[in-house]
Amino acid sequence: MQAFVNAHDWVWAVCQIIHFVGLSLIVGIVGTLDLRILGLFKSIPIAALRPLVPWAFVGFIGNLLTGIVFVTGKLQGPGYYTDNLSFRLKMLFVLLAFANLLIFQISGLEVRVYATPAGGTAPAAAKLVSVFSLVAWVLVIFFGRIMQYNDSLLMFLGL
Repeated sequence: MQAFVNAHDWVWAVCQIIHFVGLSLIVGIVGTLDLRILGLFKSIPIAALRPLVPWAFVGFIGNLLTGIVFVTGKLQGPGYYTDNLSFRLKMLFVLLAFANLLIFQISGLEVRVYATPAGGTAPAAAKLVSVFSLVAWVLVIFFGRIMQYNDSLLMFLGL
């Protein structure tokens, strides 16, 4: 993978485009759903957003695949990312966002949330899940963006 990525300049650029579009799908759709659960856009029944959720999954798969290309294709090797605190924190928040999603689904909150009509209020527990989701995805973006400035993060943290 590394040889192919480094022999073709266009691969990295195309993967970055796919990665950014994927993240836009995830954050755009999940963020909108989270904001509706929190009480914004009350004129829309929450279930009306449900058909968009598979597109967020498509975005996640695109990010997963391009992320693998980034980690395995970097000229400096995978250690460039795996040794990077910002990358590790990004992955931590991706995992926390995924765990949050599992809680949303397994706890039965998902069913109760999608039953919320236009003008209705989502359950309080769903609001907590939504706040956590929004914070997690913002931190995924933040740590993903500052990965190239890892030394600055380490200095800021005093490490």
